[in-house]
Amino acid sequence: MEKPIQPYTAKFARFTKAGAGLLLLSLFARPVQVLAQRDTTKKLKQIEIKNSAIPHVQTITPSQQLNTNDFVRYSAFNVADAIRNFAGVNVKDYGGIGGLKTVSVRSLGADNTAVLYNGVQLNNAQTGQIDLSKFNLNNIQEVTLYNAQPPDICQTARAFASASVLSIKTIVPVLTREKPYQMLVGIKGGSFGLVNPYLQWQQLLSKHWSFVINGLEEYANGQFKYKVATSRNDSSAIRANDQINAQQIDAGLYWTKSDSVKFNLQFNYYHSDRGVPGPNIINAILPNQYLHNRDYFIQAGYEHLAINSLQFKLNTRLSQSYLNYFNSPYLNIQGYIDEHYTQREAYQSVAVAYEVINNWQVSVASDVDVANLQSDVYSFAFPTRLSLFNVLATDITAGRWHFQANLLNTYIHDHVKTGMAAASHSKFTPTIMASVEPFKNSGLQLRAFYKAIYRNPTFSEQYYYAIAPRLLRPEYTDQYNLGASYSKSFLGILDYIALTADVYYNNVKDKIIFIPARSPVTPSAVNLGSVEIKGLDVNLKSKFNLTTQLKGTLSASYTHQNALDVTNPTDSYYLDQIPYVPVNTLAFNTGVNYQQLGIYYNQILSSSRYSVSNHDAIYYLPAYSISDASVVYRFSLSHKPVMVSGEVNNLFNKSYTVVQNYPMPGRSLRFTLQITI
Repeated sequence: MEKPIQPYTAKFARFTKAGAGLLLLSLFARPVQVLAQRDTTKKLKQIEIKNSAIPHVQTITPSQQLNTNDFVRYSAFNVADAIRNFAGVNVKDYGGIGGLKTVSVRSLGADNTAVLYNGVQLNNAQTGQIDLSKFNLNNIQEVTLYNAQPPDICQTARAFASASVLSIKTIVPVLTREKPYQMLVGIKGGSFGLVNPYLQWQQLLSKHWSFVINGLEEYANGQFKYKVATSRNDSSAIRANDQINAQQIDAGLYWTKSDSVKFNLQFNYYHSDRGVPGPNIINAILPNQYLHNRDYFIQAGYEHLAINSLQFKLNTRLSQSYLNYFNSPYLNIQGYIDEHYTQREAYQSVAVAYEVINNWQVSVASDVDVANLQSDVYSFAFPTRLSLFNVLATDITAGRWHFQANLLNTYIHDHVKTGMAAASHSKFTPTIMASVEPFKNSGLQLRAFYKAIYRNPTFSEQYYYAIAPRLLRPEYTDQYNLGASYSKSFLGILDYIALTADVYYNNVKDKIIFIPARSPVTPSAVNLGSVEIKGLDVNLKSKFNLTTQLKGTLSASYTHQNALDVTNPTDSYYLDQIPYVPVNTLAFNTGVNYQQLGIYYNQILSSSRYSVSNHDAIYYLPAYSISDASVVYRFSLSHKPVMVSGEVNNLFNKSYTVVQNYPMPGRSLRFTLQITI
């Protein structure tokens, strides 16, 4: 038996390690100088025009994006915090700084959201879910959410295989011979005992070669007060066993011969010891639960665009993830649970695109993925999964019309050492997308898409504590979307406005529900049946020139969703909202920038939800409204850029939960000091 994770105080005493990576702070575009001739007999006068980049919303499928300038405006600490304002997004947060955070888009579940890291999907064959709390924002350039898939048809075949795609792009060095290096050093600290030093080093090696290295350390005791409702009155308690001690290092080596020929090699290592706080149950004595993670991956990518418009992309990825789950005391013979899991994956992708004639491009992509899971769990199956993805796609532009279509084949084959493997599956799924600009240069675009997807059961759903084979069927989803986007820039107080609205309908058949039961006799995963999802997503982004030096921003997103169980009319929960899906959510962000000072405010409102399909009062989760505020000041110290910021999360100290019995923190503070050398 391995020893449990050391107490947080002992870990904190070893705080001497250097930390890592921060996002490059991209500055607002400089004014463009234009010479205007007022009179032929007079001197030319210099006129200053402020030219702000309008958010790119004219896409064939709905997309939402944030970059390094936006993260501090939204009081974001990790990727999960950054995307919580996106329309259609439901971040499942188990509370605290070290809690698990996953994302569901348009009520389709975290299993149907692919996470791309510099164009290559991060895979978790064990659970199918990516923990977004592991992705610190220090080395991230931009985060983009695509409904359906990214618009570039020359990409990995796996990028076509999910209902939605969350694309994460890391910082790429942009250096000159005059200054061939850049060092960024910073530290964050605040509530929950947070101490988070980080470091980033960018270096230009030659005309074509450069690298970037990021490192960080994160310590927090995770303790916060929360309200406990009892039969007599409300009292407070301290949330315990939510500590985290994490280290992360990532590095990227880049070779750029030209914009058409590129190569990159990346390495990422993540290590953490985390407490698992467990649910808040009155009068219950919770065991001590811990998670120990040790993950790393290495990936390489090569891209070549020839003069004859032939485009070629090659991506390779190797990864290993180790997880140790410890739970003590526990009512079994040993008196504890000590489980170890090691997941290994090898992935290869080849994509080729060719422009047959002007405005008509075709592409083909093939991916192969081999994933293996080992564990010391009783009667474990030791599964190995071979996944093959092959896609044929086309992109056509005809005047104001834009069309895309693709046909994806997914083949899954499992092999196990113990027990019986699940049956192999092969499925073709199509996608059709179109957009049109009804009026020339109007800024208005109409768009629509249909996409069918297919999801195979994960290793946990198929094999976890399964003595008898589980006869699970793959999960099928049909997506329909109809939307419009509008964007326009102005020369007055209003700098620009970007507005999108999309209505959608999703139909899910044989939805897989994972039930974490401990009985080896009763299956812990079943096909629930059918779910119908009807929704509306609305996004607004705008910027204002209040004075020559005072700028304002306003963005908002609204989502309305009816996600109903339509499996069996005789069920008591027939036509009820499925668990954890609010009918209405609203998020808005506003702020002002005056010279080097920025002040921002963020608000998120969610309607009530239920934690299970049965809508009894005991499963009711009330609506909540959470406010955050941040202040940022940038200045120079000995000609070196310095940034200081302060953030207040849950400004009004609201008590709320996102997942039942997992209370969220009240008011908390976070401070950042950063210098660029």
